Amino acid sequence: MNFTVADLVGTIGVTLLLSAFLLNLLNKISQANFIYIFLNLVGASLACLASVILKYIPFVILEGTWTLVSLVALVNYFIKNSK
Repeated sequence: MNFTVADLVGTIGVTLLLSAFLLNLLNKISQANFIYIFLNLVGASLACLASVILKYIPFVILEGTWTLVSLVALVNYFIKNSK
């Protein structure tokens, strides 16, 4: 089995996304936790990049939206915690 760059990037991204999800389900981190938001941002970004490489538009839209939502959450996190 040959792994491509898209496979590697996508696997890392999905692993980060699923790690955040699992940690939240196990009550190890909350959705408001920096680590949760950061894992979602980086994971979605990498999954989006893999989708761009593969030219699979439905997942570019999905992961791109996930990335933007995570970025907004990160900005809100910093605004809330800077006060």
